[in-house]
Amino acid sequence: MADRNRQKKIAIINDMSGFGRCSIAVELPIISHMKVQCCPIPTSIFSNHTGYDSFFFEDFTEQMVPYIEEWKKLDLKFDGICSGFLGSARQIEIVQNFFKHFKSEDTIVILDPIMGDDGKPYATYTDELCQKMKHLVPYADIITPNLTEACILTDTPYKKRWKLKELRELTEKLEKMGPAKIVITGIPQGSYVANYCYESGREPSIIKTHKVGTSRCGTGDIFSSIVAADAVNDVEFYTSVRKASLFIKKCIVKSIELDIPLTDGVCFEEILYKLS
Repeated sequence: MADRNRQKKIAIINDMSGFGRCSIAVELPIISHMKVQCCPIPTSIFSNHTGYDSFFFEDFTEQMVPYIEEWKKLDLKFDGICSGFLGSARQIEIVQNFFKHFKSEDTIVILDPIMGDDGKPYATYTDELCQKMKHLVPYADIITPNLTEACILTDTPYKKRWKLKELRELTEKLEKMGPAKIVITGIPQGSYVANYCYESGREPSIIKTHKVGTSRCGTGDIFSSIVAADAVNDVEFYTSVRKASLFIKKCIVKSIELDIPLTDGVCFEEILYKLS
């Protein structure tokens, strides 16, 4: 059998939006640019993301299992697996089974548990889905929740203001669930946006960037893509988070400069070379 495992590979599990710069459409070029082969598993297909007034949508749930079965026949092995937005309990079960089959001792699993923001779950996320998402956390080596998602996963009451001691306690709860590396993203701190980084055996670190412009779709996908590619390329975790944070800021600045509509995400293509 041909050896298809000579190059580093990351499997990404997320939806596919043809326009709007989010999910797989963002992850594929960024991970590829960082010299890692990107292998997508679509969970659903959108003409453009749901932030637009209208869109085409096709649920890919029933196709995911036979799609993955073909990868098993090819005996594929992955250096990384990155899971993003999941739309149903069935999809979470499929991803859990994917982890069981494809995660080896050398595979790094990055979980971006996209469930909510501003203290509330997204409309599609029922309590059942939130509870099911907890089942994926033990498989993760790295997890990248925002504050809302970290609170949901740990059954912690949400609030807007957090002391460093409280953030540490929150990340320690997540660590007990499985992942050794945790970054709580998008924490507002005055004129800054902060990421709280925690790694087993190290002192936590707050990584801040100046807030610019308005929140745009796809920035979380950029963040997790960079962290995932760096992880399989053996880049130190805190260094990777700092790199991702600064790159997103540069993307937003460039998007403002070119007057890109908010719904269209960030024009990362213009400055992708800066990740080299």
